[in-house]
Amino acid sequence: MTEPALDADTLRARALATLTTARERTTLLTTCVEDPDLTAQHSPLMSPLVWDLAHIGNQEELWLLRTVAGREAMRPEIDGLYDAFEHPRSERPSLPLLPPAEARKYAAEVRGRVTDLLESADFHGTRLTEAGFAFGMIAQHEQQHDETMLITHQLRTGPQALTAPDPDPAPLFTGPAEVLVPGGPFTMGTSGEPWALDNERPAHRREVAPFHIDTTPVTNAAYQTFIDDGGYDDERWWTKEGWAHVRRHGLHAPLFWHRDGAQWLRRRFGITEVVPPDEPVLHVCWYEADAYARWAGRRLPTETEWEKAARFDPATGGSMRYPWGDADPTPEHANLGQRHLRPAPAGSYPQGASPLGVRQLIGDVWEWTASDFLPYPGFRAFPYKEYSEVFFGPEHKVLRGGSFAVDPVACRGTFRNWDYPVRRQIFSGFRTARSGAV
Repeated sequence: MTEPALDADTLRARALATLTTARERTTLLTTCVEDPDLTAQHSPLMSPLVWDLAHIGNQEELWLLRTVAGREAMRPEIDGLYDAFEHPRSERPSLPLLPPAEARKYAAEVRGRVTDLLESADFHGTRLTEAGFAFGMIAQHEQQHDETMLITHQLRTGPQALTAPDPDPAPLFTGPAEVLVPGGPFTMGTSGEPWALDNERPAHRREVAPFHIDTTPVTNAAYQTFIDDGGYDDERWWTKEGWAHVRRHGLHAPLFWHRDGAQWLRRRFGITEVVPPDEPVLHVCWYEADAYARWAGRRLPTETEWEKAARFDPATGGSMRYPWGDADPTPEHANLGQRHLRPAPAGSYPQGASPLGVRQLIGDVWEWTASDFLPYPGFRAFPYKEYSEVFFGPEHKVLRGGSFAVDPVACRGTFRNWDYPVRRQIFSGFRTARSGAV
């Protein structure tokens, strides 16, 4: 499905709205704690929050003010400090980073100039400016770093700093455990979504054998059954690399879980609570998801299977932008945008279900797939190879669907995420699949 072309005023309003939403979230994430928490490194896996703040401003300046508008650099001396490929996260606390007040001032000054630029922006002429792509790319970039900063907030110790209402209560899901996705061709990826990133392109036909997929993501209760059955102590369920990882690091439950007598507790954004049985399991790595699937007599879906389950419309044979159709997400469709600080119970959001009846494919938890992160046929890096191309290969596994921490601008049926199979700090869960039509 190709999104219809928008006129300049509509594009301008859309770009401003998405940039503003992202900045409001960035502000929340960097003002809810004191400056020492912004400059500290809360995990060697993550940057100090103040690095993310200035990096957001630096990338916005680089692409919108320098590249699109052709303006001189505002602070060329800091470019290297905020180049994500020049300094690994473990080194960033030792760099001469802008202090919090200066980082805020810099990001705000960049945004002010971008807002002025947007008033007279030309949305034609180059691929970077067509349909406001560069503005959409920067809004997505900021939201992706907002999710990263939210992960840092989950990793930090200390009292609760963020609050949000819980998702609406949902009745216990009693529908079918799995859904049959028919075999046959479907169109994967996109060539027409104007703000889609390079790894989502181009649209191409895939042939998929029939398979069954879980109606909802795997829940905490189901995963606890795997734990109670000795899943972490039985080598049969693990890949060779996964078993070595579990033994080396002493894994015995999802990250942030601990047992208190007969019950499991978890730490979530500074509070400790009983693990809710009906929520999708969260903070598991690919090895854990794969082991659970093997234990259950199933497997992880491939990326192609996941996207067919999420986008295929059996009535037309076409591919939709989202499981529910082509309309942008609303709160009735999915748990997105940090409206809540947790997944909704499994089976929530019936209005967001696919035509086949699969639920919560968008939002709540990123879902691990069986697939390596690889380019589509005809892939072309744009606008820089460091966004996707340098990560292609078997070292990274694909995640799909987004989480409660993902903003709608950075989440769609074609959106691809990727990470190392050992990563657990991300808001990751999964659902399982099995081959065959019976």
